[in-house]
Amino acid sequence: MQDVQKIVDFITTSNWLILLFAGLVGLMTTPTEFALGIVLGGLIAVINFHLLKKTLKTVFSPKIVSENGRSVVGGTLIKYYIRFGISGLIIYLLISKHIVHPLGLLAGLSVVVASMFLATVLELTRLFFKEAV
Repeated sequence: MQDVQKIVDFITTSNWLILLFAGLVGLMTTPTEFALGIVLGGLIAVINFHLLKKTLKTVFSPKIVSENGRSVVGGTLIKYYIRFGISGLIIYLLISKHIVHPLGLLAGLSVVVASMFLATVLELTRLFFKEAV
């Protein structure tokens, strides 16, 4: 279980670092609307990841599971869909009001995916080199 927690912590930290790096590169090299899309998209994705992590950590704590049993799933799904709807509304408003460039927003929303990909590559590398030694 400690390995899983290390991976989640790595993803959490790398989310912010990748967002910071992508935002700075975007601000220096792209038009403002595109760079704003990267930053706002990244913030939406990273905040959603943090809220999901917090919800799952709370829901799957031994005390909650033993008290509520299967009823925790419904509440978790409701929170997830509310967050999903709010995120969709924010994304719709950002694009429809021409506040951000859609491709910049897509790049920003990909921050969590990039963090998970990086964590996977590093973990697989660690496993392969551990077996090779």
